[in-house]
Amino acid sequence: MATRQKLMRAVRVFEFGGPEVLKLQSDIAVPIPKDHQVLIKVHACGVNPVETYIRSGTYSKKPLLPYTPGSDVAGVIEAVGDNASAFKKGDRVFTSSTISGGYAEYALAADHTVYKLPEKLDFKQGAAIGIPYFTACRALIHSARVKAGESVLVHGASGGVGLAACQIARAYGLKVLGTAGTEEGQKIVLQNGAHEVFNHREVNYIDKIKKYVGEKGIDVIIEMLANVNLSKDLSLLSHGGRVIVVGNRGTIEINPRDTMAKESSIIGVTLFSSTKEEFQQYAAALQAGMEIGWLKPVIGSQYPLEKVAEAHKDIIHGSGATGKMILLL
Repeated sequence: MATRQKLMRAVRVFEFGGPEVLKLQSDIAVPIPKDHQVLIKVHACGVNPVETYIRSGTYSKKPLLPYTPGSDVAGVIEAVGDNASAFKKGDRVFTSSTISGGYAEYALAADHTVYKLPEKLDFKQGAAIGIPYFTACRALIHSARVKAGESVLVHGASGGVGLAACQIARAYGLKVLGTAGTEEGQKIVLQNGAHEVFNHREVNYIDKIKKYVGEKGIDVIIEMLANVNLSKDLSLLSHGGRVIVVGNRGTIEINPRDTMAKESSIIGVTLFSSTKEEFQQYAAALQAGMEIGWLKPVIGSQYPLEKVAEAHKDIIHGSGATGKMILLL
C-alpha cells in the first residue's frame, strides 16, 4: 500500500510581481531528502531584501515558477538523505541556502550548506545568521581584505547585514563607525561593536564623520545603499580606501576623478559568487564567533507565515531597520 505523502504549509509564488503574489498554501508535499541532503523542520526563517527583488522579477537570476522563497532557516533535522552523515534527526541547525525554499514548515538543504546551531542561540537568532553574516564576512574578509587597525564605516548599520558587519569588524580589531536613521537604531549599533555612530538622516552627517576621522579618512566603507551614498563615500576614503557595495536600489552619478588622487576602489559583492571553500572559511570564522560569544544576532520585526506579504512591504518601505526581520513558524 502506498504511504500518503505528508503535506505542509508553504508560501508559493506563481507569477512575478508585488508582495500580493506571495500565496500561503497548506497542501504542499513535504520534500524527501536525497543523497547529501537533509530535511529541516523550520522554526524560523530570515527575510532578506534580495527575496523581494527575486519575487518582483527584477533580479538577475530568476527561479522557475512556481517557487517558495527564502534561504535562511533555523530548526531541527527531521530526516537525513544518504551520505549526509554529519547530521542526525533532532540536531539543531541553521542554513544559508535551502533547495526547496525557506518560507515553509519543512525545507530541504544540501548538507554542506547546513551548520550546527549552538544551544546558546535560539532559532530566531539561527535564522538571522545565513545571508547577513556570510555576506558581511565576504564583504570584509574576501573583498575588502581588512586588517586589524584599519577603520571601517558601515552604512545602514542597524539592519541584519550592518549589525553582522559591526560585530565581525570589531572582533577582527577594526575601528568601527556606523550610521543609522533612528535613535533606537543608533543605540543598537553602539551595543553591537561600533565605536561611534552617526545619524544618516542629519543633513551634515558626512561633515561630522569627516571631522571624527580627520585627514586620514576611512579605509573601508560597507555600503548598503550605493545609489544614495556612493559619491559621498568616495570623499570619505583614505588613500587606497575601498567602498564595498553590498546593496543598491538604482543609479547614481559619480565623478571618477574622486577615485584617482586616492587610488581608491569600488568593489561589488554578491554572496552567491562564493565557492564552497569560501563558504567553509566564513563558516569557520562565524562558528568561532558563536563559541566566543561575539556573534549575537539582533532580532527585529517578527511575522507569522500568514503575514509574509506585510513583511515584504516593510523590509523595503519600513522606517529604518533595527535588527533582522524573521518569519516564525
